[in-house]
Amino acid sequence: MSSLTYDLTLAGLSVGSAAALTGVGLIVTYRATGVLNFAHGAIAMVCAYVLRQCVVEWGWPLWAGAVVTLLILAPVMGVVLERFVFRPLSVLGGDPAQTLVASIGVFVLLVGGAALLWGQGARDDAPELVSADPWGQLAVVLVLAAGVGAVIRWTRFGRELRAVVDDRGLAVLGGIDADRVAAAGWAFGAFTAGLTGVLLAPFVRLDPYGLPLLVMEVVAVAVAARMRSLPVAVVVALGIGVAQSQLTRLHPSGRAEPLLQAVGANLFVVALLVACLALPRIGTRDVLPRTATARVPTPQGAWIVAVILFLIPLGFAGSDLHTSVQVPALGVVLLSLVVVTGQGGQISLGQAAYAGLGALFTALLAAGRFPGLPRLPELAALALAVVLVAPLGLLTGWPAITRRGLALALATFAVGVGVSRFVFAQPYATSGLSLGRPAGFEGDRAYYVLELALLTLALTATHALRRGRTGRALAAMRDHESGASAAGVQVPALKLLAFVAGAALAALGGGMLGMGLRAFDPSAYDPVRGLLWFAAVVVLGADSTLGALTAAALLVGLDAGARGGVAAALVGVLAVLVGRFPGGPYEAVRRLRPRREAGLTTAGLQARGRLRRALRTATPPTAASGADARHSQEPSTALPAAPANTPTADPGSARPGTPLRADPGGVEQDPSRRSRPPAPHAGNDSPPGPPARGRAVLTTHDLRARYDGFTALDGVDLTVPPGRITAIIGPNGAGKTTLFHCLAGTVRPSQGRVRYGDRDITRLPAHARTRLGIARTFQQLAVFPTLTVAENVRVGAEQGRTTDPAAADRALRLFALDGPLRDAPAADLPTGTLRRVELARALAGTPSVLLLDEPAAGLDTAEVTALARILRALAADGTALLVVEHDLDLVADLADVVHVMSAGRIVASGPPAHVLDTLAARETAS
Repeated sequence: MSSLTYDLTLAGLSVGSAAALTGVGLIVTYRATGVLNFAHGAIAMVCAYVLRQCVVEWGWPLWAGAVVTLLILAPVMGVVLERFVFRPLSVLGGDPAQTLVASIGVFVLLVGGAALLWGQGARDDAPELVSADPWGQLAVVLVLAAGVGAVIRWTRFGRELRAVVDDRGLAVLGGIDADRVAAAGWAFGAFTAGLTGVLLAPFVRLDPYGLPLLVMEVVAVAVAARMRSLPVAVVVALGIGVAQSQLTRLHPSGRAEPLLQAVGANLFVVALLVACLALPRIGTRDVLPRTATARVPTPQGAWIVAVILFLIPLGFAGSDLHTSVQVPALGVVLLSLVVVTGQGGQISLGQAAYAGLGALFTALLAAGRFPGLPRLPELAALALAVVLVAPLGLLTGWPAITRRGLALALATFAVGVGVSRFVFAQPYATSGLSLGRPAGFEGDRAYYVLELALLTLALTATHALRRGRTGRALAAMRDHESGASAAGVQVPALKLLAFVAGAALAALGGGMLGMGLRAFDPSAYDPVRGLLWFAAVVVLGADSTLGALTAAALLVGLDAGARGGVAAALVGVLAVLVGRFPGGPYEAVRRLRPRREAGLTTAGLQARGRLRRALRTATPPTAASGADARHSQEPSTALPAAPANTPTADPGSARPGTPLRADPGGVEQDPSRRSRPPAPHAGNDSPPGPPARGRAVLTTHDLRARYDGFTALDGVDLTVPPGRITAIIGPNGAGKTTLFHCLAGTVRPSQGRVRYGDRDITRLPAHARTRLGIARTFQQLAVFPTLTVAENVRVGAEQGRTTDPAAADRALRLFALDGPLRDAPAADLPTGTLRRVELARALAGTPSVLLLDEPAAGLDTAEVTALARILRALAADGTALLVVEHDLDLVADLADVVHVMSAGRIVASGPPAHVLDTLAARETAS
């Protein structure tokens, strides 16, 4: 027994050593660049193939092949990736969403390229670089880990690496060459990937899909080490390897035997699931912001062309039609990614799992093998499979509530790998399983017609989710999750809706694909396919249903009409270039197309000539000239000021960046009139909101908050009364922002209470507070760039507490956002206009309390004056306003009471004149 234990331990150390190498390489790359290299496994596979090519095919000595592969090829691959793929992304802004897609694109490109060069069959003659004795492999791992640790801790390069990790921008200002550090990190990461592939290839199947996936499964060791600690990664890898090897001694019996055996054989997958779903998130730096660009509309006539192309296969026969049958089914699967990623903004790398479950459940139901249910006709089985799989979308939807970006990507990938290993790869679930087609649709042509009908149904459902209130809420969540929550959107519920709807669509498409192939093929739904599908949808326009259909036709058509791997290679190339064209091919065409300069028509040129001649001969206007005088002057860029109680002649003539116009209770355009007191509210342009009476007071009691041992709030008591403007000032780090977030619901205090009237709202989330009547704005603009101005404001009205359908229109008029400006995409507007859009959205929900975080940021003098008039008018209507602002002149002119914060406490309070004079006196005395 002891001999068996020793042998199994040695075998486990061998596997754990390879896993440790992967963890070391991933951590070094991540610490040097901030990128989790999803292509790590693909680089390992390519290096293993190249070593085999050199030694087996070309007859090179093993040492020569190893030198070329590990010391030349692998580092060069890392440097090339850093220089030509990831460095340009960093220069363009370092959008982590694009970086993640580019990393997956490199993975897909290398997998597709390997399939083209070496075929898709498995090879079992890979050369053995290190003997099977695990002590040699373990020694390599320990030496590498110790060497890297020593370099990071005690060398100049290590100090530079730590500086770049902490703050890349500050490190560059300090004279550190961050690009050199990143290139070195990528070179070492690629070297460890190549070494991992070379060590594993002799003992596993060497094929373009299996080895990359096997390497990516052990990413759990890097996640468990929080992408930082090399010793933790090595210890975890060796421990899991030994435990997995020891579990092979167990021989469970009973119904649970197959599942327990699967767990024992895939312990790294279990660790991946636990690490990604149970451990804390990797970090806030991995949040995936959406690029602030307007949605590119589908070209006119594109849908007509698409319909014609999808009808053409009805004239095919034989193998051509049999291949075409797969396109609508895959199109439905990819539509699920449009819903989850394109509309909901959530990363999902596990949609292949739901597609496979849809096919598996359909086959089991149609065969009468589903527990507790009788045999069903194929169409009924497909419909019930969709119903059964849809709730399983919570497997990835639930982690999405607390995770974003890289953490969510890893969680969804882990779910996909887990389903593949523990369901699809188990004989007890899939052995002897076949899948027929519905009665009356056995032939390829008839079945293709049925698929077109189901595809139309899926397109209709996707279109319904895009439109209306739900569609605007999804777009808001996708564009700016915190801003959507502040507008009243129930973000957790909406995420679950997106993932459940995506799972249902993927199950429908998977079942259709299985019936088209007349079999359940587990390899058609492996996690590598999921990465390929995700990359294809993203590069062809994640928010475009037409892009999903194009991706389906591309993936099926290229692989059917050429050698396998062409589609993956093409999608990989497009994904690598995603940083240049984040909106997909339509945006690429639009940006590459030469722009035509705007010009006047012939009539316009003639009118301009007449006007210039008239201006040269005109006499100075007199008061009696009336309208003629207005036409005899040069056109002015400023809008004319309107009387205080009269709406402007053209409400829609306001342009981006112009000051707000004068409306009853509003503000003026002309800076020379800014000293005029606020006009009384009247008419339909008064600020939306209920009367002052009955409004609740927002208060805090003994509020405390701590971050990693730092006390941000230390016993803050605050009252924000209705009808008053309360301001908070103080130096940076005083705790103003933390207090603001505690009031808004985005940060939960460690101690103390936040009350709204008689209700304790300390644990209430942000969207629930918004629906109670507590709205907020952000210091950094929180607008939804893919929505128009009117849609931005409508989100606030729909998700807030108002039931008045005219509230959005009143807010638009109040901030001079009506007219042509209302239909402009928010992504194309200047900062001052966007600030007005954000304020209008907050007011459209008729709040009783308005929290403003530096509302004057980005506004010019006239716009600040206009804003001040609106805020005074809101306070006069009974709204409670809390303003965090650095502009002391604005605070002195606006606030009724000022609180001064320092070191997490309120150290002074009172009327602005008294408080500011006292502060000035203290500064003078000091």
